[in-house]
Amino acid sequence: MVLPALIFFTVFGIVPLVGVFALSFTAWDGISPVTQSFAGLDSWTAVLRDPELPNALLVTFLIMALSWLVQTPISLLIGVFIAGNQRYRAFLAVLYFIPLLLSSAAIAIVYKALLDPNFGIGASTGLTFLDQDWLGRRWLALGVVVFVVSWQFVPFHSLIYQGGVRQIPVSMYEAAQLDGAGRVKQFFHITVPQLKYTIITSSTLMVVGSLTFFDLIFVLTQGGPGNATRALALDMYLRGFRASLMGQASAIAVILVLVGLALALLLQRLGGKDANTSQLEGA
Repeated sequence: MVLPALIFFTVFGIVPLVGVFALSFTAWDGISPVTQSFAGLDSWTAVLRDPELPNALLVTFLIMALSWLVQTPISLLIGVFIAGNQRYRAFLAVLYFIPLLLSSAAIAIVYKALLDPNFGIGASTGLTFLDQDWLGRRWLALGVVVFVVSWQFVPFHSLIYQGGVRQIPVSMYEAAQLDGAGRVKQFFHITVPQLKYTIITSSTLMVVGSLTFFDLIFVLTQGGPGNATRALALDMYLRGFRASLMGQASAIAVILVLVGLALALLLQRLGGKDANTSQLEGA
């Protein structure tokens, strides 16, 4: 039963990873034969000594941390809200899910047009607080990236929290009501603790997924202004396909895999040794 999945994972997961790791020891330009481009540790040395690498790491972790801080509370609240049995909440859940169905590139194009300082929503409506050079200033551009990422992926994590909330026994809320606990106390003393492992799962997907943001940033800012939004995934693309430095791009890809694996293991460790058990155990 496990063999087909194992074969699939090996062919499409392990083999490409080994290939990328091998390419990181070459100076391949993407055209010439790979066998003639072995360069030892030259690509790794160039990447690790490049002053742009710390900036790319910083931008990546800033986007990761800020998007987590924005998405987690919003997703949790929306997930709790749409978990209700009222029909209108089911309708709203469908509306909330629409951004996830759209292409990241299409979303970036729309927001880029809306935020244009000359023809965007600020200039069209006359609202001065919207009439900013959103993509031309370092921190504004970073904030726009975080906002657009959150707008697109909050629906996915809301769906995860919705499923988690619906697994919590109603009897726990009924007992809390008998003890005089209001909705706020029920939320913080029942809902949030019972969603501990759901929060860890959502956070893991959110954090590891943020390492792969490329198309949205590429279309929206192309890493600018300057290198303000040049995350690791975008840096990998620019090195590999703009500068034809496939060896360095492969080294960055390996770094991304290692960082993602380390973060995933850290989050699982924070969840404790029983993170894979049911959140309803002992309820």
